[in-house]
Amino acid sequence: MIPLPTVPSYQQLDQPLRFSSAAAAKVRELIAEEGNADLKLRVYIQGGGCSGFQYGFEFDENQAEDDMAVNTDGVTLLVDPLSLQYLMGAEVDYSEGLSGAQFVIRNPNAKTTCGCGSSFSV
Repeated sequence: MIPLPTVPSYQQLDQPLRFSSAAAAKVRELIAEEGNADLKLRVYIQGGGCSGFQYGFEFDENQAEDDMAVNTDGVTLLVDPLSLQYLMGAEVDYSEGLSGAQFVIRNPNAKTTCGCGSSFSV
């Protein structure tokens, strides 16, 4: 019997990572300010913060072969495979409120988060 090729787990989900229209609209606005239509928003996880891991965002022109890309309203969000395992099922959103405007990650994998919302543990 020939074994079937394995599919990365994120490819088995309908939508492993959600990128809201509000977040896409803000990214589009920021890209326009930069004047570079090739920019994409990259979200990543790194060690640190008061809860063990923290989220990071940066603009990137390059998409690696193993990056997952989520397109919303013509804007692309990139995430590398290592970060994706911590972001599986999460939503990247943008909110404006009394405490200011910021990108927000609603992560069902986070067991605890810090008060600022940018650090978490699993």
